[in-house]
Parts: sequence; C-alpha cells; structure tokens
Amino acid sequence: MEAHMEDLQAIVDNDASASFENVFATYDRAGSLMNKVTAVFSNMCSSLNTDELQSVQREMAPILSRHQSETYQIPGLFTKIEEIHQKRESLQLTQEQKRLVERIYLDFTRSGAALDKEKQSELTDLNAELATLTTSFTQNVMKDEEEYELVLTKDDMVGCPDFLLEAARTAASERNHNSKLDDNDDGEKYVITLSRSLVEPFLTYSDRRDLRKVAWNAWIRRGEMNLPERDNLKIAIQILKTRQKIAKIHGYESFAHYQCADRMAGTPEKVMELLENVWNRAKKTANQERKEMELFLDESNVELEEGIQPYDWRYYAEKVRKAKYDFDESLLKPYLSLKNVREALFAVSGNLFGLKYKKRNDIPLYHPDVDIYEVTEETSDGTGEERLVSIFLHDNFARPFKASGAWMSEYRSQTKNLNSTSSLPTSTSVSSIEGIPIVSNNNNFAKSDQVTLLSYDDARTLFHEFGHAHHGMLSDATYGRLASTNVLTDFVELPSQLMEHWFEQRDVIKKYAQHYKTSEQVPDDLLDKLDAAKSFQQGFQTIEYSACALLDMALHQISDYNDFDLQEFEQNELNRLGMPQGIVMRHRPAHFQHLFSTNAYAAGYYVYQWAEVLDADAFAAFKETGDIFDPDTALRARKYIYSAGNTIPPDELFRKFRGRDPDINFMLRKKGLIDSK
Repeated sequence: MEAHMEDLQAIVDNDASASFENVFATYDRAGSLMNKVTAVFSNMCSSLNTDELQSVQREMAPILSRHQSETYQIPGLFTKIEEIHQKRESLQLTQEQKRLVERIYLDFTRSGAALDKEKQSELTDLNAELATLTTSFTQNVMKDEEEYELVLTKDDMVGCPDFLLEAARTAASERNHNSKLDDNDDGEKYVITLSRSLVEPFLTYSDRRDLRKVAWNAWIRRGEMNLPERDNLKIAIQILKTRQKIAKIHGYESFAHYQCADRMAGTPEKVMELLENVWNRAKKTANQERKEMELFLDESNVELEEGIQPYDWRYYAEKVRKAKYDFDESLLKPYLSLKNVREALFAVSGNLFGLKYKKRNDIPLYHPDVDIYEVTEETSDGTGEERLVSIFLHDNFARPFKASGAWMSEYRSQTKNLNSTSSLPTSTSVSSIEGIPIVSNNNNFAKSDQVTLLSYDDARTLFHEFGHAHHGMLSDATYGRLASTNVLTDFVELPSQLMEHWFEQRDVIKKYAQHYKTSEQVPDDLLDKLDAAKSFQQGFQTIEYSACALLDMALHQISDYNDFDLQEFEQNELNRLGMPQGIVMRHRPAHFQHLFSTNAYAAGYYVYQWAEVLDADAFAAFKETGDIFDPDTALRARKYIYSAGNTIPPDELFRKFRGRDPDINFMLRKKGLIDSK
C-alpha cells in the first residue's frame, strides 16, 4: 500500500507539464506490487478461505477499503486528472487513450474526488463500513454451507440415480462419516450438503418428500439459520442503509440510480422495462407448467397436502418431462463426464480462436483439485511458432473453505503498458511476461471418487465460466484499466453467455458426449429428446431468476430504510409481482451474494437477462452463416466481444459486431416465450 501511494504521489510531484503519458499512462501502471498481492489474497479468500485467512480478511477489509478511498484523495492528483480530461479533444489522443482518460476521470468522480473534504471523509468511512459488512455477509454464507449436512442412509436415498448416490457417498466420506463403520452402524452414509450440485439433484430425484422439504428449507435459509452471530438479514439491511447514504452523497435519489448511471441501461426505469416485459410472459408460461404438473398428479392419483410446494417443483417437473418428452436427464449424465466436457471446451476454443491447452504438472498450486494449463496460439507470421496467450487455472470441485457458486477471476490481468520513460519510484524494468494474463475458473461440482459426472446445467456452467475466461485470456488492450472484464456490468455477461451456445449445438455434444464406462457416443434419439425438451420449464427458470432481479432493483430504489423489515419487503414484493405458486427466488436475500457480498452486481442482477438479449442475437450471427465456427464471424467476435475490453463503449462494440442494435426477439424465441417462427 505504501508503494502504491508513492507511485501516485510521484505523478503529483512531477514538475513537467501534465500530459497523457505522465498522468494517465503512469497512473495505469501505478501500484503494480499492490495489484499482485491483492490478486492472490482475494483469490484465496474465495477458493481456500480457511478460518485463519477469514480472520485476516475481516481485519483487512476496512483497511483495504480506506486505502482505495485515499488513492482518489491525494492532493493535486485529481487536479492533473481533470486538466487532461478537460482538454482531451484537443490532445490528438487515440480512441483508446481518450477512453482511458474518460474512464479514469469517471472513476475519480464516482469515488468522491470532486467532493469537499468533509464529504470525502464521510464517504471513506461509509466505504470502509461497507467492506466490513459485505465480508461478514460472505463469510456467514460460507460457514452455513460448510457446516450443514443432511446425513442419510441408503434407504433414505430412494429414487436417487447412481450418479447422485456416488456424489453423496463421496461427500459423506470427505466429512468422515464412513471412516469408522462397525457392526453397530446401519450401513454406509450419504450426505447432502448445500452445494447446488448436490441439493438440486436431490430435490429432482428423491422420492422422499419429507427429506426434500428438509433439504429445501436448509438451502433457502442459508444466512438466516437462527444463529444471532450469523444473521445476514440484519447485515443486509445495514448494507442497504450504507449504500443509500453513499448514493445521496453523490447526489442520486437511490443506490439503483447511482449504479445504473454507469451501465448500458442508464436508468432503473430502463431495466424495469426489460424485466417486466420478460416477467409477464414467463409468469404465464410458469403457471401453465404448474397446471401440467397438477394434471400429472391427478392422472397418477397423487394428492399433495397444500398442493405443489417449492420442494416438489423439480421432482414433479422431472416426472412430467419424462412423460411428455420421454426424456430422462439422468440418462444423459453418464455421457457428460467432467473430462469429456472439458475436452469439448478446449476444442470449441481451438475451433473458434485457435487456442491450444497444455497441462502443466510442474507448477505448485494451492490445492490438489486445481489443474493449470499453458494457453498458446500460432503466431500470425506464418512461421508455425507459438506464442503464450495466457495461463489458465481450473478449480472445479466443491470443498470446505471455498465460496459457493461459479466464477472467473484473475491473478494477473492483461496489459501492454509495462515500461515508459515516465518511471515510477517503485518501478523497475518489467518483462513482457508481466502483461500475460493468469486467469482462473472456479466451479462447485460434487466430486466423485470415481468419475465426476455433470448435469446438463453443470456442463453449461462450465462453458459459461470459460466464456468469462476467454474475456480475460483474449484481452488485447494497451492499458490495464480497459483490459479484460473491466467493462460495464451489463456487458460483462455477454462473452460468458455467448460461449454457452456452443455446448448446446448437436455437432459439439455429439462428438464429445461419450459414456464414461463404454466410450459409446450419446445416442441420437436421446439428443432428439433433449432438443424437444429444451424449452421445457423455461417459465420456471425465468421466474426463478427474474424475481431476484426485480427484487434487487426494487430494494435499491428505496430512499429510506428506517424500520425496514427485509423479510416483509420480500414477501410484499413477490405478492405484488404475482409470484407463481410453488416457486421461490433462486437467491433469497440472506444468501444473495451477488447483492450483498460485493457492490458489482448490486442493483445489477438484471445484467444476466440484459446480456441474454445480446448473446442470443450474437450467436444468431454464427447460425446465419450456416457454420457455428464461421472464421469471419469468429474473428469479429474475438475482436469486438472477447478482446476489446473497455477500449470502446459496449453499445458501439455490439454494433461493430452485428451491424445494428440488438433485437430482443432472439432471446424471447430461445426461451419459448414467443412463437419460434
């Protein structure tokens, strides 16, 4: 931190006239040592956050926040930033240099650099408080997920397919439930944890409604399990209050307005227009899906007390899917081993962008589950030589001390801005290798002692995160501030969601989906049934997500949180929306980490649906050529979606790729919410 401040102070102390090079390019290089250390620290806080590290994280959170605030408040620094910004049009800057000036200036103003000293001090305190609160929220969810287990016997697992039995048995062994079996034991144990890759299959296949209810109630109560020291509802309200104070300091009526001001959407009203359009269509579809399940129950002479509940929906939806489409997803899973799907990942990457992956076994890693690859491509000079593109880490399994969910992160981001005549006090000559990105994908799949099998959704998640990884690996910006995923939040999900489309293509899945025991290719009739059932339960899935996005935006438009009851607000808002019976939000407030573990997605969970409009339209560009790997389209996708970072405004990037503004109808057709013709 001291070295970072020295670098920034040197910009102020430079007696030469302020220029792009000695202010903005130098600012972009400042704090390189700090960046290295914090990248490793933050990644470990997500991937291997032991009790000892959690203690360090809690202590460091406000310290790091205050440091970040102070970097924007160094006397004289903003003066130079503002000077160049005001005359940027007359400086003959490149398009990327001008973009850097505009983005860094915006970073400063949105961090309070233009405020008076009193308000800057207040903002610093609020940000530090927010850092402490979000850290506590995250650690509480992690602790609930780490501690909870539903211990079962073989008889309790009735209805569960072999892959789930194997995963639950492995989870039990990892938690030492099968290490000391004796004659008095009632047999081998099985454990359902709160990992999505375990609990969702259990809710889908378990014939035991009573146990589904137990697992469901634990899953939706993460962060509010009646432990006063881990009451995330209380913390969430404090976060909301703190954010609202920050918004008011900046002159916005709500935190939602503050967040949207620097996004493609622009305003909360524009967000709501998209969300409500999709919500109303999806609500009709979801209600029809429930009626289909109720008809199935009637025909099967099954009567459920209180009707279809949230812990019933997946179970009976799977029954209806089998009856309606003759498609049993558990029959597909043996063809989707992690090994095979990863081979498909690398093949798609190679076909689209010419990337090659070489596993490295000689590099020390933080956990045995992690794989690391050297990513290369042929140089463009025709010599056949290869250049290093990136280092890629793949950390795929759920385990204690690891955050839930799936994410992409970086240990080092791409940059070309490494050396300059305008040196910094802490800088030395830097090798070009320092500009090569080190990118990581984390997932939370249930590990098997034998072969890890993925659900269709798990495999799609693998592709999703790999899309984010490509955003980092293929980045081709001059300046680190504009590189990789440093884009507007409602553009950042386009590269990831676009990559999902290739997994869904027959040519890809047919080639790489091979039975883990026999190596037999997946049968065409099974894929035919999969295709026929693709829009099945799209209403449920869209409602489950959209309810979260709508609640998020409503929560952050409130101007006064005095006497605020978050549970009551949740219920009232869902009633207002007309939440279909039997569906609950995918993420309830007490464990909604997108909202309360970081500011990045606060008043921004809508971005996945916003990006769905973009990705459906973008993939249509490939389909329209008749070749899903069309070289010209892939080249445009690399240039304008995966490599450009924030060097060009995102709406302009999409127009450069597609030749026009996005069309929502591609997304609506994909979801089956309008006629496919």
